[in-house]
Amino acid sequence: MLERIHLSIIQSVDKHGSLTAAAETLYLTQSALSHSIKKLEQQLGTDVWLREGRSLRLTQAGQYLLAVANRVLPQLALAEERLGQYAQGERGALRIGMECHPCYQWLLKVVSPYLARWPDVDVDVKQKFQFGGIGALFGYEIDLLVTPDPLYKTGLHFEPVFDYEQVLVVSRAHPLASANYVKPGQLAQEVLVTYPVEIDRLDIYNQFLMPAGVTPRRHKAIETTDIMLQMVASNRGVAALPRWLVEEYADKMDIVPVRLGKNGIAKQIFLGARESDTEIDYLKAFIDLARKPAPALVKQ
Repeated sequence: MLERIHLSIIQSVDKHGSLTAAAETLYLTQSALSHSIKKLEQQLGTDVWLREGRSLRLTQAGQYLLAVANRVLPQLALAEERLGQYAQGERGALRIGMECHPCYQWLLKVVSPYLARWPDVDVDVKQKFQFGGIGALFGYEIDLLVTPDPLYKTGLHFEPVFDYEQVLVVSRAHPLASANYVKPGQLAQEVLVTYPVEIDRLDIYNQFLMPAGVTPRRHKAIETTDIMLQMVASNRGVAALPRWLVEEYADKMDIVPVRLGKNGIAKQIFLGARESDTEIDYLKAFIDLARKPAPALVKQ
């Protein structure tokens, strides 16, 4: 009764806004598309959508089917992709999502030996998702999520892979370079350079500045780690990054890590996966490899 094409039609109409556009996307005629849904409505005994002028409005039944389509169609697409890979002699694909900007360098150190050990696994890295990292896992956009801030949801499993300390990064010429640690108030007149992430998800804000009621003089967002640290080395701002990453760059840039607060800020990196996938051998192997201490990976 309910077939994949019905879900595809409902999803496509919702995405593109009209029967005409949906028909073009699905390589159907508009009449064939309309006939398919009309037949489904007769079988179900309820309308899927209602016409309002030139637009369509999903009914309650249509909204339910759209939710099913958004959940099921990505799983079917993934299943077809993996079966195709099996048919070609490949083991499968591992799509890794990144919610940790500075972890990209760390990830490269994990991916390199992994590719050598699992040559029949296709690896892809994604840094942008339609609905965020958690949504990307549920939507089958990715298979693993690298994140310092796991959001525990039913159906997902998060594995801690290494600990690190979040530190302030300053130029060697900065007055704070020789400090044992920095207090929140000492950043009130600083230009704070961060990745382009929402403020409430930045540790420097939610674990250090905001509890003390302090805001920096200016907040500047930069996408790349190299440019960010060039800004810091030129004494044009300060940043907050993992200590192991700062120490790696300190060999070639005039930058210094300084503890954030007397006790510092301790963090962990987690790998998240769907619970149904945690027994896949090549996914488990990646997690096991990622458990190596970060400095050991960085210095390889």
